[in-house]
Amino acid sequence: MKMFLLIIFILLSAGILPAESLMPDYINSQNLYEVKTLKTVWHDEARDRDVPVKLYFPAPAGKYPVIIFSHGLGGTCDGYEYLGTSWAENGYVSVHIQHKGSDDAVWRGKANPMQEMKKAAMDLKSILDRPKDVSFAIDQIGKLNKDEKSEIKGFCDMDKIGVAGHSFGAYTALASSGRLLVVPLGSSLDLSDPRIKACIAMSAPAREKENKNNSYAEYKVPCLHMTGTLDDSPIGDTKAANRRIPFDSIGKSDQYLVTFAGGDHMIFSGRGLKVGNRAEMDKVFQELIRKSTVQFWDAYLKDNAEAKKWLAGEGFEKAMGDKAAVEKKFKK
Repeated sequence: MKMFLLIIFILLSAGILPAESLMPDYINSQNLYEVKTLKTVWHDEARDRDVPVKLYFPAPAGKYPVIIFSHGLGGTCDGYEYLGTSWAENGYVSVHIQHKGSDDAVWRGKANPMQEMKKAAMDLKSILDRPKDVSFAIDQIGKLNKDEKSEIKGFCDMDKIGVAGHSFGAYTALASSGRLLVVPLGSSLDLSDPRIKACIAMSAPAREKENKNNSYAEYKVPCLHMTGTLDDSPIGDTKAANRRIPFDSIGKSDQYLVTFAGGDHMIFSGRGLKVGNRAEMDKVFQELIRKSTVQFWDAYLKDNAEAKKWLAGEGFEKAMGDKAAVEKKFKK
Protein backbone atom coordinates (compact mmCIF):
# COMPACT_ATOMS: atom_id res chain seq x y z
CA MET A 1 0.00 0.00 0.00
CA LYS A 2 2.85 2.42 0.85
CA MET A 3 4.47 1.74 -2.51
CA PHE A 4 1.10 2.35 -4.26
CA LEU A 5 0.68 5.69 -2.48
CA LEU A 6 4.25 6.67 -3.34
CA ILE A 7 3.62 5.96 -7.04
CA ILE A 8 0.41 7.98 -6.94
CA PHE A 9 2.23 10.90 -5.28
CA ILE A 10 4.96 10.86 -7.94
CA LEU A 11 2.42 10.78 -10.77
CA LEU A 12 0.49 13.66 -9.26
CA SER A 13 3.63 15.73 -8.73
CA ALA A 14 4.68 15.16 -12.32
CA GLY A 15 1.26 16.18 -13.61
CA ILE A 16 0.77 12.77 -15.22
CA LEU A 17 -2.24 11.81 -13.11
CA PRO A 18 -4.93 14.47 -12.57
CA ALA A 19 -6.13 14.97 -9.01
CA GLU A 20 -9.69 14.14 -10.05
CA SER A 21 -8.62 10.53 -10.64
CA LEU A 22 -8.33 10.04 -6.87
CA MET A 23 -11.95 10.91 -6.27
CA PRO A 24 -14.14 8.05 -5.03
CA ASP A 25 -15.62 6.29 -8.03
CA TYR A 26 -19.25 6.72 -8.95
CA ILE A 27 -21.86 4.41 -7.52
CA ASN A 28 -22.89 1.71 -10.03
CA SER A 29 -19.84 2.27 -12.21
CA GLN A 30 -18.11 -1.01 -11.37
CA ASN A 31 -20.72 -3.60 -12.32
CA LEU A 32 -22.26 -2.34 -15.53
CA TYR A 33 -25.01 -4.41 -17.12
CA GLU A 34 -25.07 -5.58 -20.69
CA VAL A 35 -27.64 -3.51 -22.59
CA LYS A 36 -30.39 -4.67 -24.92
CA THR A 37 -32.57 -2.48 -27.12
CA LEU A 38 -36.05 -2.77 -28.54
CA LYS A 39 -37.59 -0.46 -31.12
CA THR A 40 -41.28 -0.38 -31.98
CA VAL A 41 -44.30 1.89 -32.54
CA TRP A 42 -47.10 2.12 -30.01
CA HIS A 43 -50.56 3.38 -30.96
CA ASP A 44 -52.64 5.48 -28.61
CA GLU A 45 -56.20 4.60 -29.57
CA ALA A 46 -57.72 7.35 -27.44
CA ARG A 47 -55.88 10.01 -29.47
CA ASP A 48 -55.44 8.00 -32.69
CA ARG A 49 -51.74 8.79 -32.43
CA ASP A 50 -48.63 6.72 -33.14
CA VAL A 51 -45.76 6.97 -30.66
CA PRO A 52 -42.48 5.49 -31.95
CA VAL A 53 -40.26 4.29 -29.12
CA LYS A 54 -36.81 2.86 -28.48
CA LEU A 55 -36.16 1.01 -25.23
CA TYR A 56 -32.76 0.47 -23.59
CA PHE A 57 -32.77 -2.06 -20.76
CA PRO A 58 -30.38 -4.28 -18.80
CA ALA A 59 -30.01 -7.77 -20.26
CA PRO A 60 -30.25 -9.81 -17.03
CA ALA A 61 -33.67 -10.33 -15.49
CA GLY A 62 -34.40 -7.99 -12.61
CA LYS A 63 -36.64 -5.20 -11.44
CA TYR A 64 -35.43 -1.80 -12.55
CA PRO A 65 -36.67 1.80 -12.24
CA VAL A 66 -38.07 3.33 -15.44
CA ILE A 67 -37.03 6.56 -17.16
CA ILE A 68 -39.11 8.17 -19.92
CA PHE A 69 -36.95 10.37 -22.18
CA SER A 70 -38.30 13.16 -24.43
CA HIS A 71 -36.22 14.43 -27.37
CA GLY A 72 -35.78 18.04 -28.44
CA LEU A 73 -37.56 19.73 -31.33
CA GLY A 74 -36.81 17.95 -34.60
CA GLY A 75 -35.41 14.84 -32.95
CA THR A 76 -36.38 11.16 -32.90
CA CYS A 77 -36.43 8.23 -30.51
CA ASP A 78 -33.04 7.19 -31.95
CA GLY A 79 -31.30 10.23 -30.53
CA TYR A 80 -29.53 10.62 -27.18
CA GLU A 81 -28.25 7.06 -27.41
CA TYR A 82 -25.39 7.81 -25.03
CA LEU A 83 -27.90 8.52 -22.26
CA GLY A 84 -30.13 5.52 -22.92
CA THR A 85 -27.13 3.21 -22.98
CA SER A 86 -25.55 4.67 -19.85
CA TRP A 87 -28.75 4.56 -17.83
CA ALA A 88 -29.52 0.98 -18.88
CA GLU A 89 -25.94 -0.05 -18.06
CA ASN A 90 -26.51 1.26 -14.57
CA GLY A 91 -29.76 -0.59 -13.95
CA TYR A 92 -32.60 1.42 -15.52
CA VAL A 93 -35.16 0.82 -18.25
CA SER A 94 -34.78 3.90 -20.47
CA VAL A 95 -37.76 4.55 -22.74
CA HIS A 96 -37.07 7.07 -25.54
CA ILE A 97 -40.29 8.26 -27.12
CA GLN A 98 -40.79 10.16 -30.38
CA HIS A 99 -43.30 13.01 -30.57
CA LYS A 100 -45.18 13.29 -33.84
CA GLY A 101 -45.59 16.92 -34.87
CA SER A 102 -42.28 17.99 -33.33
CA ASP A 103 -39.95 15.25 -34.57
CA ASP A 104 -37.66 15.13 -37.62
CA ALA A 105 -40.62 15.19 -40.01
CA VAL A 106 -40.92 18.89 -39.16
CA TRP A 107 -37.72 19.79 -41.02
CA ARG A 108 -36.65 16.83 -43.13
CA GLY A 109 -36.97 17.54 -46.88
CA LYS A 110 -38.33 21.06 -46.32
CA ALA A 111 -37.17 24.06 -48.34
CA ASN A 112 -36.70 26.18 -45.21
CA PRO A 113 -36.06 23.79 -42.30
CA MET A 114 -35.34 26.49 -39.73
CA GLN A 115 -38.57 28.33 -40.47
CA GLU A 116 -40.51 25.08 -40.14
CA MET A 117 -38.81 24.38 -36.81
CA LYS A 118 -39.77 27.81 -35.48
CA LYS A 119 -43.40 27.23 -36.44
CA ALA A 120 -43.40 23.79 -34.80
CA ALA A 121 -41.99 25.21 -31.57
CA MET A 122 -45.13 27.34 -31.18
CA ASP A 123 -47.62 24.64 -32.13
CA LEU A 124 -50.18 24.32 -29.33
CA LYS A 125 -51.07 20.75 -30.28
CA SER A 126 -47.48 19.60 -29.76
CA ILE A 127 -47.26 21.52 -26.49
CA LEU A 128 -50.28 19.57 -25.24
CA ASP A 129 -49.49 16.23 -26.89
CA ARG A 130 -45.97 15.84 -25.57
CA PRO A 131 -46.82 15.39 -21.85
CA LYS A 132 -49.70 13.14 -22.89
CA ASP A 133 -47.20 11.01 -24.83
CA VAL A 134 -45.24 10.58 -21.58
CA SER A 135 -48.29 9.38 -19.65
CA PHE A 136 -49.22 7.07 -22.51
CA ALA A 137 -45.69 5.62 -22.50
CA ILE A 138 -45.95 4.92 -18.78
CA ASP A 139 -49.25 3.12 -19.41
CA GLN A 140 -47.67 1.03 -22.17
CA ILE A 141 -44.64 0.08 -20.10
CA GLY A 142 -46.99 -1.01 -17.32
CA LYS A 143 -48.81 -3.29 -19.77
CA LEU A 144 -45.59 -4.77 -21.16
CA ASN A 145 -44.38 -5.38 -17.64
CA LYS A 146 -47.29 -7.81 -17.20
CA ASP A 147 -47.33 -9.28 -20.71
CA GLU A 148 -46.09 -12.89 -20.88
CA LYS A 149 -44.89 -12.29 -24.44
CA SER A 150 -42.96 -9.14 -23.59
CA GLU A 151 -39.17 -9.09 -23.54
CA ILE A 152 -39.28 -6.86 -20.48
CA LYS A 153 -41.96 -8.69 -18.49
CA GLY A 154 -41.30 -8.10 -14.81
CA PHE A 155 -38.31 -5.83 -15.53
CA CYS A 156 -39.99 -2.54 -14.60
CA ASP A 157 -40.48 -1.12 -11.12
CA MET A 158 -43.60 0.90 -11.80
CA ASP A 159 -43.34 2.59 -8.40
CA LYS A 160 -40.07 4.23 -9.42
CA ILE A 161 -40.53 6.29 -12.56
CA GLY A 162 -38.46 9.26 -13.72
CA VAL A 163 -38.77 11.59 -16.69
CA ALA A 164 -36.05 13.46 -18.57
CA GLY A 165 -35.71 15.56 -21.68
CA HIS A 166 -33.69 18.09 -23.63
CA SER A 167 -34.91 21.49 -24.84
CA PHE A 168 -38.54 20.99 -25.96
CA GLY A 169 -38.12 17.65 -24.21
CA ALA A 170 -37.14 19.48 -21.00
CA TYR A 171 -40.42 21.39 -21.19
CA THR A 172 -42.11 18.01 -21.67
CA ALA A 173 -40.34 16.51 -18.67
CA LEU A 174 -41.17 19.45 -16.40
CA ALA A 175 -44.82 19.62 -17.56
CA SER A 176 -45.15 15.87 -17.04
CA SER A 177 -43.78 16.10 -13.52
CA GLY A 178 -45.63 19.13 -12.14
CA ARG A 179 -45.10 22.38 -14.02
CA LEU A 180 -48.43 24.04 -14.83
CA LEU A 181 -49.08 25.30 -18.34
CA VAL A 182 -50.28 28.88 -17.82
CA VAL A 183 -52.49 30.10 -20.65
CA PRO A 184 -53.77 33.61 -21.49
CA LEU A 185 -56.05 35.30 -18.96
CA GLY A 186 -54.20 33.58 -16.12
CA SER A 187 -55.82 30.15 -16.17
CA SER A 188 -53.61 27.07 -15.99
CA LEU A 189 -53.57 23.51 -17.22
CA ASP A 190 -52.09 20.60 -15.26
CA LEU A 191 -50.67 17.91 -17.57
CA SER A 192 -48.59 16.21 -14.89
CA ASP A 193 -48.55 12.51 -14.08
CA PRO A 194 -48.46 11.63 -10.36
CA ARG A 195 -46.57 8.40 -11.09
CA ILE A 196 -43.40 10.39 -11.87
CA LYS A 197 -41.03 10.57 -8.90
CA ALA A 198 -37.99 12.47 -10.30
CA CYS A 199 -37.04 14.66 -13.26
CA ILE A 200 -33.96 15.74 -15.24
CA ALA A 201 -34.40 18.86 -17.39
CA MET A 202 -31.62 19.73 -19.86
CA SER A 203 -31.77 23.20 -21.44
CA ALA A 204 -35.34 23.88 -20.40
CA PRO A 205 -37.09 26.65 -22.39
CA ALA A 206 -37.76 29.52 -20.00
CA ARG A 207 -38.91 33.13 -20.09
CA GLU A 208 -38.92 35.91 -17.53
CA LYS A 209 -42.70 35.74 -17.12
CA GLU A 210 -42.33 32.33 -15.48
CA ASN A 211 -40.80 34.04 -12.45
CA LYS A 212 -44.22 35.56 -11.73
CA ASN A 213 -46.91 33.35 -13.29
CA ASN A 214 -46.75 30.62 -10.61
CA SER A 215 -46.28 27.82 -13.14
CA TYR A 216 -43.89 26.14 -10.68
CA ALA A 217 -45.74 27.04 -7.49
CA GLU A 218 -46.89 23.48 -6.78
CA TYR A 219 -43.96 21.62 -8.33
CA LYS A 220 -42.94 18.94 -5.81
CA VAL A 221 -40.67 16.50 -7.69
CA PRO A 222 -36.88 16.39 -7.15
CA CYS A 223 -35.21 17.73 -10.27
CA LEU A 224 -31.74 18.02 -11.76
CA HIS A 225 -31.55 21.04 -14.08
CA MET A 226 -28.69 21.25 -16.59
CA THR A 227 -27.57 24.07 -18.87
CA GLY A 228 -24.45 25.85 -20.15
CA THR A 229 -23.08 29.36 -20.19
CA LEU A 230 -23.56 29.47 -23.99
CA ASP A 231 -26.97 27.79 -23.93
CA ASP A 232 -28.86 30.32 -26.06
CA SER A 233 -31.68 28.73 -28.02
CA PRO A 234 -31.13 28.24 -31.76
CA ILE A 235 -34.93 28.49 -32.06
CA GLY A 236 -37.11 30.73 -29.93
CA ASP A 237 -35.94 33.47 -27.60
CA THR A 238 -34.60 31.67 -24.54
CA LYS A 239 -31.22 33.02 -23.48
CA ALA A 240 -28.65 31.08 -21.50
CA ALA A 241 -29.23 33.20 -18.39
CA ASN A 242 -32.95 32.29 -18.38
CA ARG A 243 -32.36 28.52 -18.29
CA ARG A 244 -32.06 28.73 -14.50
CA ILE A 245 -35.59 30.09 -14.06
CA PRO A 246 -37.19 26.68 -13.30
CA PHE A 247 -34.53 25.99 -10.64
CA ASP A 248 -35.02 29.43 -9.10
CA SER A 249 -38.82 29.13 -9.18
CA ILE A 250 -39.23 25.74 -7.48
CA GLY A 251 -39.28 25.65 -3.69
CA LYS A 252 -41.08 22.51 -2.56
CA SER A 253 -38.57 19.78 -3.43
CA ASP A 254 -34.85 19.08 -3.76
CA GLN A 255 -33.40 20.89 -6.76
CA TYR A 256 -29.97 20.88 -8.39
CA LEU A 257 -28.59 23.13 -11.13
CA VAL A 258 -25.48 22.34 -13.19
CA THR A 259 -24.16 25.06 -15.51
CA PHE A 260 -21.38 23.89 -17.81
CA ALA A 261 -18.67 26.46 -18.53
CA GLY A 262 -18.64 26.99 -22.29
CA GLY A 263 -21.49 24.55 -22.82
CA ASP A 264 -23.87 25.36 -25.66
CA HIS A 265 -27.40 24.15 -26.38
CA MET A 266 -26.35 20.94 -28.09
CA ILE A 267 -23.87 19.45 -25.61
CA PHE A 268 -26.69 17.30 -24.22
CA SER A 269 -27.68 15.88 -27.60
CA GLY A 270 -24.81 13.44 -28.03
CA ARG A 271 -23.84 15.10 -31.30
CA GLY A 272 -21.06 13.27 -33.07
CA LEU A 273 -18.42 15.90 -33.69
CA LYS A 274 -15.19 14.18 -34.75
CA VAL A 275 -12.43 16.77 -34.50
CA GLY A 276 -11.67 20.15 -32.99
CA ASN A 277 -11.80 21.74 -29.58
CA ARG A 278 -15.60 21.58 -29.42
CA ALA A 279 -15.51 17.81 -30.03
CA GLU A 280 -13.09 17.33 -27.14
CA MET A 281 -15.21 19.51 -24.86
CA ASP A 282 -18.32 17.52 -25.79
CA LYS A 283 -16.64 14.29 -24.69
CA VAL A 284 -15.85 15.78 -21.30
CA PHE A 285 -19.32 17.29 -20.87
CA GLN A 286 -21.10 14.09 -21.89
CA GLU A 287 -19.05 12.02 -19.46
CA LEU A 288 -20.00 14.38 -16.64
CA ILE A 289 -23.64 14.34 -17.77
CA ARG A 290 -23.72 10.54 -17.78
CA LYS A 291 -22.18 10.16 -14.37
CA SER A 292 -24.06 12.93 -12.57
CA THR A 293 -27.44 11.86 -13.98
CA VAL A 294 -26.85 8.27 -12.82
CA GLN A 295 -26.08 9.61 -9.35
CA PHE A 296 -29.30 11.61 -9.39
CA TRP A 297 -31.42 8.66 -10.51
CA ASP A 298 -29.74 6.45 -7.90
CA ALA A 299 -30.58 8.96 -5.19
CA TYR A 300 -34.20 9.58 -6.10
CA LEU A 301 -35.35 6.44 -7.91
CA LYS A 302 -33.28 3.81 -6.09
CA ASP A 303 -33.31 5.65 -2.75
CA ASN A 304 -29.56 5.19 -2.49
CA ALA A 305 -28.37 7.10 0.59
CA GLU A 306 -24.75 7.23 -0.61
CA ALA A 307 -25.78 8.74 -3.93
CA LYS A 308 -27.87 11.38 -2.16
CA LYS A 309 -24.95 12.13 0.15
CA TRP A 310 -22.69 12.54 -2.88
CA LEU A 311 -25.14 15.00 -4.45
CA ALA A 312 -25.72 17.00 -1.28
CA GLY A 313 -22.10 16.98 -0.12
CA GLU A 314 -18.90 17.96 -1.86
CA GLY A 315 -18.75 15.00 -4.25
CA PHE A 316 -20.86 16.69 -6.89
CA GLU A 317 -18.77 19.86 -6.98
CA LYS A 318 -15.48 17.96 -6.97
CA ALA A 319 -16.62 15.82 -9.90
CA MET A 320 -17.52 18.89 -11.96
CA GLY A 321 -14.29 20.68 -11.10
CA ASP A 322 -13.84 23.78 -13.24
CA LYS A 323 -16.11 22.37 -15.97
CA ALA A 324 -19.38 23.40 -14.30
CA ALA A 325 -20.92 25.33 -11.44
CA VAL A 326 -23.27 23.39 -9.13
CA GLU A 327 -26.12 24.95 -7.15
CA LYS A 328 -28.52 23.18 -4.78
CA LYS A 329 -31.75 23.78 -2.89
CA PHE A 330 -33.35 21.31 -0.52
CA LYS A 331 -36.89 20.81 0.68
CA LYS A 332 -37.22 22.19 4.19
